[in-house]
Amino acid sequence: MKIKFESGLEHQQDAVEAIVDLFKGQEVCTSNFTVFSPEYIKTQYRAEENQLGFANKLQITEAQIIDNAQKIQLRNGLRPSLANEIDIKNLDFSIEMETGTGKTYVYLKTVMELQRQYGFKKFIIVVPSIPIKEGVYKSLQMTLEHFNEHYPEAIYNEKSFFVYDSSDLSSVRDFATNDRLQIMVINIQAFAKDIDESASKTNRILLDYNDKLGYKPISLLQNTRPFVIVDEPQSTMSSVLQKKSIKNLNPLAIFRYSATHTEKINLMYKLDAVDAYNKQLVKQIEVASIQVDGSASSGAYIKLLSVQNKNGISAKVELDCKSKDGKAKREIKEIKQNTDFLQLTKLPQFADFFVKDIYVEDEYIEFTNGTEISLGHSIGAVDDLMIKRYQIRKTIEEHLDKEIRLNPKGIKVLSLFFIDAVKHYRVYDEEGNAQNGDYATIFEEEYKKLIQSRKYQSIFNEIKDLDSEVSEIHNGYFSIDKQSKASNKKDKFEYFKDTTGSVKADEDTYNLIMKDKEKLLSFDSKLRFIFSHSALKEGWDNPNVFQICTLKEAGSSEVRRRQEIGRGLRLAVNQEGQREYGFEINTLTVMASESYQEFVDELQKEIEKETGIKFGVLQEHSFSNIVTRMNGNDPEYLGHHKSEEIFNHFLIKGYINTKGKIQDTLKEDLKAGEVNLGQEFEKHIEEQIIKEITKTAGKLEVKDNSKKEIVKLNKQVFLSPEFKNLWDKIKYKTTYSVDFNSEKLIKECSRNINNRLVVNGGKLTYEKIKLDITEGGLTFNEPKSNYYVVKQEVLVLPDIISYLQNETRLTRKSIVQILQGCENLEYFKINPQKFIEGCIDIINEQMRLHIVDGIVYKRIGDNEYYSQELFENEELSGYLKSNMIESSKSPFEHTIYDSGIEKDLAKEFERNNNVKVYTKLPDWFKIETPLGNYNPDWAVLFEIEGKEQLYFVVESKGTLGYDFLRPSEQGKIDCGKKHFEELSKTTNSNIKLELVTNGNDFVDLAFGKV
Repeated sequence: MKIKFESGLEHQQDAVEAIVDLFKGQEVCTSNFTVFSPEYIKTQYRAEENQLGFANKLQITEAQIIDNAQKIQLRNGLRPSLANEIDIKNLDFSIEMETGTGKTYVYLKTVMELQRQYGFKKFIIVVPSIPIKEGVYKSLQMTLEHFNEHYPEAIYNEKSFFVYDSSDLSSVRDFATNDRLQIMVINIQAFAKDIDESASKTNRILLDYNDKLGYKPISLLQNTRPFVIVDEPQSTMSSVLQKKSIKNLNPLAIFRYSATHTEKINLMYKLDAVDAYNKQLVKQIEVASIQVDGSASSGAYIKLLSVQNKNGISAKVELDCKSKDGKAKREIKEIKQNTDFLQLTKLPQFADFFVKDIYVEDEYIEFTNGTEISLGHSIGAVDDLMIKRYQIRKTIEEHLDKEIRLNPKGIKVLSLFFIDAVKHYRVYDEEGNAQNGDYATIFEEEYKKLIQSRKYQSIFNEIKDLDSEVSEIHNGYFSIDKQSKASNKKDKFEYFKDTTGSVKADEDTYNLIMKDKEKLLSFDSKLRFIFSHSALKEGWDNPNVFQICTLKEAGSSEVRRRQEIGRGLRLAVNQEGQREYGFEINTLTVMASESYQEFVDELQKEIEKETGIKFGVLQEHSFSNIVTRMNGNDPEYLGHHKSEEIFNHFLIKGYINTKGKIQDTLKEDLKAGEVNLGQEFEKHIEEQIIKEITKTAGKLEVKDNSKKEIVKLNKQVFLSPEFKNLWDKIKYKTTYSVDFNSEKLIKECSRNINNRLVVNGGKLTYEKIKLDITEGGLTFNEPKSNYYVVKQEVLVLPDIISYLQNETRLTRKSIVQILQGCENLEYFKINPQKFIEGCIDIINEQMRLHIVDGIVYKRIGDNEYYSQELFENEELSGYLKSNMIESSKSPFEHTIYDSGIEKDLAKEFERNNNVKVYTKLPDWFKIETPLGNYNPDWAVLFEIEGKEQLYFVVESKGTLGYDFLRPSEQGKIDCGKKHFEELSKTTNSNIKLELVTNGNDFVDLAFGKV
């Protein structure tokens, strides 16, 4: 198969024209110079062997280039370069294109157009690494036939390009003397060191005189005044020496192409991550992750994160700690020598962990019990290989699922694994023979299991030799392979005498992965799963990579997510070599080594840092390319000046901050259709401006188009006799005492533990979300989840009796009796921490219920109460259209509600004439209970026929059934009822606490009391 290239893609044509149109007004012309023969230089004779050199020549003026550049930038919505930013002696321009959108094709087509339109012939492509050099050279070969269809073969053929080779400098002379298009590809390392005057003579090949050439090679290149195309300038021009090296080529102009510029010099075209995603020019991204439930640790979990010697030796560790709710949760703590982990964590499994020493130089900590933990490693964690196994398994599943859908469409599916160390995938015996490492073994085991599934029979119904099949579908290229086969007795870079054919196999694998992209895309090649350490992280990609899985070792350095994702962003290619479009086909599944939330957050930070994108931010030139009218076929634009006026107006109005970040006020006016642009525009211009703002604001939500309001006191109600009467009935404080049957409590605790407590060894959670990239930021849908049980033996059991005693305050004897009555203690061995936490919850729950049964409230006296004047100190705020309604019967002008039920009740209280006054009880109105403080919802005065007054304290819930409430809620409501029963007796009133679900329930209940 051969990949077919499309010449009419709009985004690529725009990028080509952004450079080609810089030279509008330039006539087709070349410049010549003499290239003397080596013999002539030595003897000043035999001039007939001298040759003519051909160079690029610029005829248009600096003013023309500046004018051209500003017009291009304006139409592409970019800030126009200032006149002093473009120097005809140092022309330097940038193109920004998201990975996978055809950057290499664009600059090769730009070369063709510059040659066709203006006669420019000399081009040097400078790349940052050998893999990228290989990729560019492969692109030149792959596009040869395509460009020959659009440009005469006399202009562009297989002799038009070459890769610089320091051992064959004749190609440099040919570059200078050839009168046709010449493209040289060179990696920066091949010549940057030549500029270093301190470099050894053997390394200064380009700078030093060459006898066979008759020149310093660099001088021949300089005389051609080449256009220098810099691929990935953030890497190629990352040092002063590298920049100096490129300038030393004497370029007519420099064109920088990247998705992640660190310097955007005279930016001419921008297709960033947001643009590419929204135009579906790259694959959609879905992120999957496998996370371990914290309860899955076997005993004491400790992971060493860092060690340091600043202001004393210390270390940071991740470990389980007891939280406020009594559960074990992962936290990061700083520790020093002699730290007692039992005191630090309040968990019994850490009873014998005291820090003996922290070793900064060797990066590990030692405990007095003999345990040692190295940097990045842990104890008590779920086996790391188990997690890797699930990652590999789920990646294979995702791969096979896509094969079922895409194979019939002629699309071969590839998966890419990034590994932390080569030894985990491939190891060598003493004779240099390759053996499977852990990851390769796991892969083959899981693959064999999965393809037995009925689900995948349609793609595996003809496999005869399963072992051979699975060994052929995965492979990797690693630079260490050759060294691993080298003889210790000979030069370490020489191969063993190969009798197995493995050396040839390695070379074939290298060519297939690194060079033969089209062969790899064909069904004829069985390779579908590729493992890589680092060679494929930059400069390599393949359009049919649909899964990327990162298998990281604990403590391994952080990899760039954006860099790895870039290996699989290109749109897929079918067996005819044609691109396939649409997210329904093009979805890249990223198997992250962290939670999907962390992955998305860090990915957004990387995009902002590497590309300069500021999500949710307007810029001074954001509106400059809005079309105001058409002048024939040429559009006229709003321009930078007008755009800047709108930006400054937004800044004054508070729509944006000084950095252009969109504020809530603009979002609110945007939703209401009331954006103030500061001046009048024609309708079609205004619509374009609003569209740009909406796009930049993204999907960020604001508070229901409502203005925040301060709630004022309604003094007419607050000072009324009715409200004072109501308050006097409910304001008094009480105290309580309890009595319960301990024998009954012990039996109920054991019974509930037996009936309700089931634990497993923790779980792995597999979650997957789809990403959406907008100018407002990265968003994702609700995750789809699967769970897997972790089965892992616990070696050391904690002291359950002491721990339960501390957490429940029952006697040791009572705890022992409860556990003796338990018939499911085997769960304690499976997951000690979960079992203990479950016992604590059940024991405390039963204690509360038994306490409530035996609770007695007593009013404290006449002087202990909540003063009505406290309402005057209450400061409330809310949103008119979302969480409060106007009120004429409560002590505030508005009633704030927390739920739909509360809103319904408030409306009922307002419209019902039988309700004289009511109030939402403030947070400071609390009733003490053994279960914690209780704050009821409402107090209501209800009058029937102007005679009988009923006083209610109302609890509003979504259900009247106690069985559907949490035990603590049930207990608090029961305690509240007994509290108000006491007040009803001591204030000689009929006040009651009632549970209702809506306004009708309340009315029916009130009339039922008559």
